Amino acid sequence: MVTHFLFASALVLTAGHAAGWLARRLKQPYIVGQLAAGIALGPSLLGSAAPDAYALLFPEQIGAALHGLAQFALVVFLFAVGYELDLKVLGARARTVVGVALTAFLVPMAAGSGCALLFREQLRALDMPHLTPGTVVFAGVALSITAVPVLTAMVRENGLAGTVPGVMAVSAAGLLDVIGWTVLAGTLLESGEGHELPWQWRALLAAGFLTLTLVAARPLLRRLLWRTRTEPVLRLSLLVGFAFATASVTQYLGLHAICGALLAGVVCPREKGGTLDPDLLRPLQDISSLLLPFFFVVSGQAVVLGALNGTGWAAFAVVTVLAVVTKAGSGTVAARLGGLDRDDARAVGVLLSARGLTELIALDAGLRAGLLSGPLYTVLVLMALATTLLTQPLLTLVDRRAGRTPLRTTIPAPHRSGGPPRATSSESTTTAPGP
Repeated sequence: MVTHFLFASALVLTAGHAAGWLARRLKQPYIVGQLAAGIALGPSLLGSAAPDAYALLFPEQIGAALHGLAQFALVVFLFAVGYELDLKVLGARARTVVGVALTAFLVPMAAGSGCALLFREQLRALDMPHLTPGTVVFAGVALSITAVPVLTAMVRENGLAGTVPGVMAVSAAGLLDVIGWTVLAGTLLESGEGHELPWQWRALLAAGFLTLTLVAARPLLRRLLWRTRTEPVLRLSLLVGFAFATASVTQYLGLHAICGALLAGVVCPREKGGTLDPDLLRPLQDISSLLLPFFFVVSGQAVVLGALNGTGWAAFAVVTVLAVVTKAGSGTVAARLGGLDRDDARAVGVLLSARGLTELIALDAGLRAGLLSGPLYTVLVLMALATTLLTQPLLTLVDRRAGRTPLRTTIPAPHRSGGPPRATSSESTTTAPGP
C-alpha cells in the first residue's frame, strides 16, 4: 500500500500541476486545469476507459490517505485565506461595495433556493427524494459563492488591478464570501445528522468557541509568538498547529474543518501596521499550492458523469445559465446603482460570476454533510467548472464592447491554485475567502 500511495501521489502532483500550467497557457485559471485533471483521474474518465489501471492506481485502501492529504491542503489554504482577509480595502466606496456584495449574494441565493423548491420532482431523479431546510438553503449558497483567488488572478491578468472595477470586484467578493461562509456554517451545523449532540447544543458551543477565539486568541498569540521573537520556523509550526486544532473543534461540532481553518487565519496577528508576515504567508502559499491537487483528485472521485441521465444534463444547463445570469446581472445592477459607469459595472458583475476552488470546497462540505446526492454534486461541480471557464471570455466581450484593450500580464506561478502572484508583506489588498 505504501508503494501504491507513493506512486498515486506522484501521478496526482504531476498531472495536477501540468494541467494547471496548460490551463494557464490557454489563458484560463490554474484551477480549471487542476479540476479537469482530477475529473480525468476519477471513475468518469480513467475508471471508464481503463478500469483495471484505475483500480491499480487508486485502490480503496489508499483512499483515506489521499483524503487526509486533501484535508491537510484545505486547512493550510484556508488558514492563509483567513490570514489575508482584510476588509479595510473597502475604503471610500464601502457603501457601494456592501451593496454589491449583498445583492450579488441574495439574488443568486433566492434563485437557487427557489429552484430547489420549484423543481423538487426533478431533483428526485438526481437521488434527492427529500428536501430538508438545510438542502434548500445550501442550493442557494451553491449559486452565491465567488472565488476570490480566481477573481483576483483575472483582475491582474486583465490589467484591472488598482482600477475601480478591479478593486470593487475584489472587495465585494471578499465581503460576499464572508457572508457565504457564515450562512454555510449555519447550514452545516443544522444538518449534522448522526452527531451525538443535538444541533442546538452544537450551535451554543460553536458560538462560545467563536467568541472565545475572536476575543482571546489574537492577543495571546501575539504575546507568545511575536513579543518573544520566536524563530520564523517555530512560529509557522505553532500557528499551523493552532489552525489544525481550531479546525478539529469545528469539525467535531459539525461545522466542517474549513470553518475552523478560516477562523484561525482571521485571528492570526499581523505585523506592525497591519502588513502580512512574509515568513508566514509564503510557506503557507507554497504548501497549499503544492498539495491542492490532492483535493481536486478526491473531489473528482465523486464526480461520476455516467450517473447523469437526461434530467441531470438538463439541470446542469439550467443551473449554469442561472448561476451566470443571477450573479453577473445582480452584480452589474448593484454596481451601476452604486455610481459606476455601465462598462465598469459590467466588468464587476462578470468577475463576480467566477467560482472556482471556493465553490468546490463548499460542495465537498455539502456532500459530506449529506446535503447533496452524488448526481447533484456532479451537476454543481460541472457548473463551477463551466462558470469559471466562461468568466474570461465574458470579460473580454465586455472590454470589446467598451472599446478597451485588456492589459495582460504573464503570471509566473500561482499565488494559490488559480490565484494571483505571491503578495509581499506590503501587498495585502487582495484577499478573502474565496477557489
